[in-house]
Amino acid sequence: MKTLRKFFVQENGRVKNRVVMRRREKFILAAALLSFGLLMVQYFGVEWRYWAFAVFMVLTYVVSAWALSDDLQIHEWLTILPFPALYAGSVSLFYFLLPSAFLTRVLILVLFGGGMYGLFLTSNIFSVAKGRSIQLLYAAHAIGLFFTLFTSMLFTNAIFSLRLPFYVNAGLMGLVHFPLILMGLWSVKLESLISRTVWSFTLLLTLVLTELGMLFSLLPLPAWHVALFIMGLLYIGLGVLQSQIRERLFQNTANEYSLVAVFLGIVFLILLPWK
Repeated sequence: MKTLRKFFVQENGRVKNRVVMRRREKFILAAALLSFGLLMVQYFGVEWRYWAFAVFMVLTYVVSAWALSDDLQIHEWLTILPFPALYAGSVSLFYFLLPSAFLTRVLILVLFGGGMYGLFLTSNIFSVAKGRSIQLLYAAHAIGLFFTLFTSMLFTNAIFSLRLPFYVNAGLMGLVHFPLILMGLWSVKLESLISRTVWSFTLLLTLVLTELGMLFSLLPLPAWHVALFIMGLLYIGLGVLQSQIRERLFQNTANEYSLVAVFLGIVFLILLPWK
């Protein structure tokens, strides 16, 4: 398969031969570049790793803007582009916690590259589906929800593994989850502007998760347990609010999410150390 496609344009009476990269080829190149960047981040010393993590997130944002530039609108710099950057940041923080086994790190790199490519495809569907219905949109919503929950879980685990003060944990939880929730709610209708309802629901759910992050900081719970609880609560919150935005929050839907919440509460009480 040819990597580049050539076409001719007329400019000032002359025919010029230009080279244009296909959209999927841009996604593959961007995913490969970011996988290499993730590998390079690990070679920084401990005192520089968090700076490298921040630079890597900014780099991912810029590379994502280039990869998705064909149909990108102004408001999508807030609703779409932060998503790949947060995914990359969550994996890079999790990468720090992994054992130094070569095969483990290679496997994570491969999975990260594949996940980034899938995330570019999903983001592209959200970008081109504005104002119209396409068949892949339902699959994109499912994949987007998966990456949202996965990113939340990795970030929450990393935050609570650092054993920071409760107010720092709360601030970081809000900072991470606000763009994730905003993307998840905006993608329901894919409007040309971010509506007041989406802003309000985003702030509400972010506040709930921030307060829960503060609460969990005061309890002797393992980081992975906290991460799974937050992920479950995010799933319930997004599900209920997305149904409300669609105006399809029927009684059966509310009952289903209520059962999930009850199950999650029972698991929390079982795992909570009472001593």
